[in-house]
Amino acid sequence: MESVPRMSSRTTKVTRFQETVEAQGHLIDSHIMERIFDTVVEFEGRFEVEKFHIGRTNSEPSHLRLKVETPTLEAMTQLLLQLMDLGCAPADSTDAETKLVDRDCCAPEDFYSTTNHRTQVRLNAEWVDAANQRMDAAIVIKDGTATCRRLRDVKAGDHVVVGMRGIRVVPESKDRDRQSFAFMSNDISSERQVETAVRQTAALIRQTREAGLKVIIVAGPVTVHTGGVSPLAKLLRAGFVDALLAGNALGVHDIEAALLGTSLGIRQADGRQAEHGHRNHMRAINAIYHAGSIPEAVAKGVLTQGVMYECVKAGVPFVLAGSLRDDGPLPDTITDMNEAQDAYAHHLKGAGLVLCLSSMLHSIATGNMLPGWVKLVCVDINPAVVTKLSDRGSSQTLGVVTDVGLFLDQLARQLTEEPHA
Repeated sequence: MESVPRMSSRTTKVTRFQETVEAQGHLIDSHIMERIFDTVVEFEGRFEVEKFHIGRTNSEPSHLRLKVETPTLEAMTQLLLQLMDLGCAPADSTDAETKLVDRDCCAPEDFYSTTNHRTQVRLNAEWVDAANQRMDAAIVIKDGTATCRRLRDVKAGDHVVVGMRGIRVVPESKDRDRQSFAFMSNDISSERQVETAVRQTAALIRQTREAGLKVIIVAGPVTVHTGGVSPLAKLLRAGFVDALLAGNALGVHDIEAALLGTSLGIRQADGRQAEHGHRNHMRAINAIYHAGSIPEAVAKGVLTQGVMYECVKAGVPFVLAGSLRDDGPLPDTITDMNEAQDAYAHHLKGAGLVLCLSSMLHSIATGNMLPGWVKLVCVDINPAVVTKLSDRGSSQTLGVVTDVGLFLDQLARQLTEEPHA
């Protein structure tokens, strides 16, 4: 049974609830320690630092032991939840408590809901890393292992972690070279130089590939409207992309541009409205249905250029997820949202970098599926998109506020034409 925070009565009039927590990591340069202190104060609490050891090297972590007090049990419970997300765990932690699931998709009411940060569970007096880390999941214990699992995947008979004891969250430490990416933050101004953002993004892509990790592209139809098809196709041909995740609209407008030279009925050559151009996206969808699928359209010579064409030719897997507003949709579009989520999650395994291009919906969805140590570069002309993604918990997001077509053009030149050290 989960233990209750201890009560301490320092006077005969005031009863306060007390707990001792510990945190370990790069607490100073990541500003985690000050966030811990601020959180205690926010919940009307008091704190006393019992122990603080500063790491002497870049790789050596710091250690903090903190006694916290709150005026009510409710405030203590909420405070501990907040501190846990900052990497704090009760100092006298016992093994995690679990409860048995009696119905599919129904976790115990007090199940622990995960964040995107690395999470450890104490089993048999040892800390075990939770596999398949993602936010908004339950933790299932089986055969001495811990695995993050979505609610819809929880099955009767599973043992699910409940409460807060025996759980340790390890927030991502601040990158030692983060200052070199200072231009990329959710408060970025569109006045910053795009060239600098492109250069640093190219460096991230190269580093990711050298580490043997995948580079994933998440793209919206604005990529087509802003002239991003040609440079994105160049990146696909050059082998810089391991998977493309998008909605039906990207596929439709890319194929419309490839077959008819328009995007949403606007001629890409001169930006003028094509006669009866509003019908063109439906003609594009119809052409793919006649061919059977996008790969079959490529094989039959119907589709000879564009992003989807290059994916097929280069063997780069793609996922087109459907929505309620889709026209058609294309025969390759996955209209079952659970299946689409599964397909996204499958291709995101092994990712080291995700480049999100002007798609708020798909960028946020992707961020929710990723562990906190996978970087996202979000490119959008609207700074609110970057902020929304970061606010939903994807603190690893790096934002670039600019026209996505311009960004892709310069990125493709940087990666495929210009030599690098």
